[in-house]
Amino acid sequence: MQESHYQELENKILKDLREKLQKFKSMGINPYPNRYRITHRIGEITEKYKDEFNEEKLKEAGHLSLAGRIMSLRFHGKISFAHIKDQTGKIQIYVSKEKLGENFYNNLFKKLDVGDIVGAKGTLFRTKTGELTLDVDELNLLSKILRPLPEKWHGLKDVETRYRQRYLDLIMNNHVKEVFITRSRIIDCIRNFLKNRGFIEVETPMMQPIPGGANARPFITHHNALDIDLYLRIAPELYLKRLVVGGFDRVFEIGKCFRNEGISSQHNPEFTMVEFYMAYADYRDLMQLTEELLSNMVREIKGSYTIEYQGKTINFTPPFKKISFHEALIEIGKIPKEVVEDKIKLKEFARNLEIDVSKIEKKGKLLAEIFEKTVEDKLIDPTIVYDFPKDISPLAKSREDNPEIVERFELFIAGREIANAYTELNDPDDQRDRFLKQLEERRKGDEEAHMMDEDYIVALEYGLPPTAGEGIGIDRLTMILTDSPSVRDVILFPTLRPEQK
Repeated sequence: MQESHYQELENKILKDLREKLQKFKSMGINPYPNRYRITHRIGEITEKYKDEFNEEKLKEAGHLSLAGRIMSLRFHGKISFAHIKDQTGKIQIYVSKEKLGENFYNNLFKKLDVGDIVGAKGTLFRTKTGELTLDVDELNLLSKILRPLPEKWHGLKDVETRYRQRYLDLIMNNHVKEVFITRSRIIDCIRNFLKNRGFIEVETPMMQPIPGGANARPFITHHNALDIDLYLRIAPELYLKRLVVGGFDRVFEIGKCFRNEGISSQHNPEFTMVEFYMAYADYRDLMQLTEELLSNMVREIKGSYTIEYQGKTINFTPPFKKISFHEALIEIGKIPKEVVEDKIKLKEFARNLEIDVSKIEKKGKLLAEIFEKTVEDKLIDPTIVYDFPKDISPLAKSREDNPEIVERFELFIAGREIANAYTELNDPDDQRDRFLKQLEERRKGDEEAHMMDEDYIVALEYGLPPTAGEGIGIDRLTMILTDSPSVRDVILFPTLRPEQK
């Protein structure tokens, strides 16, 4: 009964809005004009005059033309007040029957709704309460809404509705808009940092004949004209390293990657990352570069090296903590050293952690699964974990003093992986052997194992200089810098299950 009542009420509101639309049209008013010229964005005006109370100086601002969405309306007989906002800010407007004329005031302005988009021209003044206000002498309807804005959107418990109708979320919740402004600033910081150090920004294929650069299950599509299957890229890595072979010593790309995996608070099938490659450098050089990049970014965006994330204090003051992969298992994960060094004991230990070991044959893979269960969530402050097992790092170069360990590090913040980097494997014969071992893993059922890429091997045979490369997840980094609990809070249009009709 209650649901029927709400549906009836909604239908009445929608009908009323449609009738207003037709009323405006019958008056010769175009409710969706092609253009409207503004002199300023609202934020420019509110910032410039936020501390100005002298009426003469406010008038010196001149005749302004502003535009925005009506967020509140208050009618008081012959005068009215409203707030309009654009991307940059919000301002109060004052509307009177005397200035707009009785017919316009009664038949157009008083028929407007919260949510309508209007253009307003006038001069600045301050009300008796001291609020900066535009005294309107001309008002134009720019877009008539046909659905009402949600009155209590902020308290809406169905967060999926916020994600599906992100435009409403942005209209009603300023803090959501700030999240995505911060995201944009993060990308700007990364781009500027790398360009200032001689990196060139490039673009590589989104669709690839062989997916490479990570252990992940790809999305498959089909190109009709060529009659071939293509894969949405899981990483740009192998193409970026081809460019280093070609002589671009420092390259980076910021863009989308796609992995056909589950959805969670930390995973979205479509995500954004930056990858960069630096010739004549190794993973130690990238540790230092990463510290500098992230600490500078946090200080620039947050004003301090210290931030709060989900109730935890995180300190980005360099240098970051550094610990080897094996030391982390023993010291942080509290795994006995004799267990870490014995594959049989490792399997038993993993079973006790409820890890399915039935398809895990490699010792490195076992260690990685145990690391995820026992170490990751304890790494709150930025922590660089380095020197990983070779068998889980098919594209990384082995240490010269221990061929079973690779020169690789991962950066963890707030219990999650944020970056992955290594000294790149540039020996074509070694790379071929690694790919062949990955193919064997695929034959045994590992759908995430790396495919053979003969063209990449050929590129390496032309000579890849000593190089280090890194990928940083922008979505997860944005989560931390905006205190967002879910990756869906920092992706404008996250992947969701289709609505049930």
